[in-house]
Amino acid sequence: MTNEKTILITGATGKQGGATARALAGKGFALRAMTRHPESDAAKAIASATGAELVRGDLNDAASLKNALKGTWGLFAVQNTWEAGVEGEEEQGKRIATIAREAGVQHFVYTSVGSAHRKTGIPHFENKYRVEDTIRGLGFPSHVILRPVFFMENLPSPWFLNGDNLYAAMPPALKLQMIAVDDIGRHAARAFTDAEKLNRREIDLAGDSKTMPEAAAALSKGLGRTITFVPIPISEVRKNSEDFALMLEWFERVGYDVDIAGLARESGIRPTTLEEWARGLKA
Repeated sequence: MTNEKTILITGATGKQGGATARALAGKGFALRAMTRHPESDAAKAIASATGAELVRGDLNDAASLKNALKGTWGLFAVQNTWEAGVEGEEEQGKRIATIAREAGVQHFVYTSVGSAHRKTGIPHFENKYRVEDTIRGLGFPSHVILRPVFFMENLPSPWFLNGDNLYAAMPPALKLQMIAVDDIGRHAARAFTDAEKLNRREIDLAGDSKTMPEAAAALSKGLGRTITFVPIPISEVRKNSEDFALMLEWFERVGYDVDIAGLARESGIRPTTLEEWARGLKA
């Protein structure tokens, strides 16, 4: 019975983990939310919203992971490149996968990145594919790998939006596939509720495809002020992050290739459009 199954959700106070916890609430599982700071307001909020049990855990601390994983049937695993670094994220991903296998986890759901399997040459894509390889090699009874594309939530972040300008080293006509984080949570919840059906699946996730001027227009409506797209040279991005610059160059040269309509038909999950997502922004 599903109500006997406990799912540990890593990154529970973050974007993907939080979205997954919210999407799984009420689905018949016992949820356990892992966070480094269970006493924080963010942790208490996710527990209140989802009914999840809070557990202290750190992806760099094997002992805490072993404790958090005790008695779990399923695991939602996510790591953060920009916090841990490329090498650190890979170590974290491999560490929790290995410990989860030793702990007897039956169903492992890992959120990677769109096109990780396509030899992109982007460091924070390539490291996730190596984590995927570790998961495949560990022989879990069941696993699902999700590969979300560019987050809509990135657009209003300082990486792109400063004042009333949306900066990006991308041509104005370039279409970029993107997804709302809440949709990632819905797909992650499906990876647990339909675990048997989706076993061994590797699914790229996207919900919309927009140019940067179109994104600026959506942000304008959502924020209630005029946002203007300002293209910048890739050299400016490279000054701060070679990894990020390589990703933007790949967007222009190759780009994501998710069949968005096909994914919606197969999953039964209607994707959130950028305009719909932007309406939820607060000015």
